[in-house]
Amino acid sequence: MKRLAWPALAALALLSAPRLPGADVTPLAIGQPAPDFDLPGIDGKSHQLQEYAASQVLVVLFTCNHCPTAQAAEGRVKQMVETYRDKGVQWVAISPNDAKAVRLDELGYAVYGDSLEEMKLHAADQGFNFPYLYDGDSQSVSRAFGVIATPQVFIFDKERKLRYQGRIDDSKYEDGATQHDARNAIDALLAGQPVPVETTRTFGCSTKWGDKRNGVAEAEAAWNAREVTVETIDAAGVKALAANPTTKLRLFNLWATWCGPCVEEFPLLVKLSRQFEGRGFDVITISQDDPAQITTVRDFLRSEHAALGKRAEVTVKDEGRTTNNYIFSGKDADELAAALDPEWDGTVPCSILVAPGGKIVYRVSGEIELTDMRRRIVGQLGRFYPKP
Repeated sequence: MKRLAWPALAALALLSAPRLPGADVTPLAIGQPAPDFDLPGIDGKSHQLQEYAASQVLVVLFTCNHCPTAQAAEGRVKQMVETYRDKGVQWVAISPNDAKAVRLDELGYAVYGDSLEEMKLHAADQGFNFPYLYDGDSQSVSRAFGVIATPQVFIFDKERKLRYQGRIDDSKYEDGATQHDARNAIDALLAGQPVPVETTRTFGCSTKWGDKRNGVAEAEAAWNAREVTVETIDAAGVKALAANPTTKLRLFNLWATWCGPCVEEFPLLVKLSRQFEGRGFDVITISQDDPAQITTVRDFLRSEHAALGKRAEVTVKDEGRTTNNYIFSGKDADELAAALDPEWDGTVPCSILVAPGGKIVYRVSGEIELTDMRRRIVGQLGRFYPKP
């Protein structure tokens, strides 16, 4: 058999390699007609391109719930919607993301994921004043437009020919824009003038195509493979943790293996740890089991894959900790309350959110509600990328 030269082997490998859904996406070219669509919206209705035929200008914004760049643009978008509402400009937002292709740690700035049901909640929280549609199932509309990131805007004239594609403006923050590219394009079209800049580089979170579901599974496997440990801790140790001399936000959870609600809520704690660990956030659990039951506690934690925080990858220097899971070895609940939170009434589960410097910013007796706790955490950490 004749051997193939290396270039031929490389070409053969490229031809035989599986094509990734997002690998060949190119943004729609200037002058091309608007792709048709028929997509579900947050209002429970289906929406088609033809609904907006009466408007002089159609602005199609691809955005999503979880991306901090997209979130930072929301206020500016709402303002533009109001500015141009009576001038014949229609805005339509579309989420291009497959909700199941977003890793938990990619939700570090978000209260909600990117599913249609969560879009409804996010839009209500943020007071969206424009249609918000979901293309995460087939992603065919997003492919037709050539969406590479969120936010990304496509602006069409009266004949629905594309006249501008790219960023909203030159700021990835909540404010501070100096180049108002989308606004300039709209103004030019309304005045019957050529758009001054037809394309710009967009920036934001990459489109979450369906092939990225593999990455979600791989991330979960990596989390599940982390070593789970537990140590005893006395009142002095708890007091040192509660003082929180770090820059991290800390969520303390008091629980026990014999407490049904504690066991039921534990997966939520693991989820919160994985979601926000990259943003300076710790979940610290303190078991109320008898210290003699440390093996039982450890086995339960392992069954929940409760390697909380990045202990396997990062050396923690603030207290020399090797774990975020503890079993209290002190005298009684009064001693623990004095060390952690004097307002704790002794019930479990109990969750206490502690800011850097030791200030308690939130506490809840009983099981946490996931959305509420996410909102509290995001409220402390911030919704947007911090400015340099």
